Amino acid sequence: MVQRMKRNQLRVSTTVPGYDVAGVVVKVGSKVKNIKEGDEVYGFNSEKPLDHPKQYGTLAEYTAVEEKLLAPKPKNLSFAEAAGLPMAIETAYEGLERTGFSPGKSILVLGGAGGIGSLLIQLTKHVYGASRVAATSSTGKLDLLKKLGADLVIDYTKESFEDLPEKFDVVYDAVGQSDRAVKAVKEGGRVVTIIGAVTPPATKFIVTSSGSTLEKLNPFLESGKVKPLLDPKGTFHFSQTVEALSYVETGRVIGKVVIYPIP
Repeated sequence: MVQRMKRNQLRVSTTVPGYDVAGVVVKVGSKVKNIKEGDEVYGFNSEKPLDHPKQYGTLAEYTAVEEKLLAPKPKNLSFAEAAGLPMAIETAYEGLERTGFSPGKSILVLGGAGGIGSLLIQLTKHVYGASRVAATSSTGKLDLLKKLGADLVIDYTKESFEDLPEKFDVVYDAVGQSDRAVKAVKEGGRVVTIIGAVTPPATKFIVTSSGSTLEKLNPFLESGKVKPLLDPKGTFHFSQTVEALSYVETGRVIGKVVIYPIP
């Protein structure tokens, strides 16, 4: 945006995109207690990113982030792998907590091959102890869902998941199909959505970012129970940022797209 000020003077306002970040701390403020220079960290740059987006994002060589939003980077992950996790894994986890998900429950994940969906499958199967995990995707991604831990894979190009005789304790809608999701849940079950309109009894939430949540999830990442999923195209160099963002807009991304390295 360019705003005219005085004659022959212009003020240029630039918004830097990006929420997730992973990197090395180069400087800390006087009130920072638990992070020091040289620490490898990852996290989000905003506590309520969709409610209060920041003008200065993470697609830059340096960025400033509050201490409470960061956690130690899992030791077994690369910076690229860690950079794709914060928003996706926190959204997956918070949604499960809101539904009261617990061992022995069944779940249907809409959008199982996406950044959030791929983590949901792993969390519910390998951490929460789900009795049955079902997930939707297009034809070419069904094998991936099985490898992630899904017991039932549904090709949404050929089947209508809401018409299946099997119903689920929880339906997690990561694609914006709340009106159909409520038809796939058991009586008394829970439906949570993160995008689009909401059809009762489904509920919608906006993730609240917290370094303490990431620290709570770190053991599952370091043990290998939950693994980050990066798109097969690999990472995009900083010079390819526009290309990467355009690719995300196609809706064909598997897992997450990461910009790395940033010079």
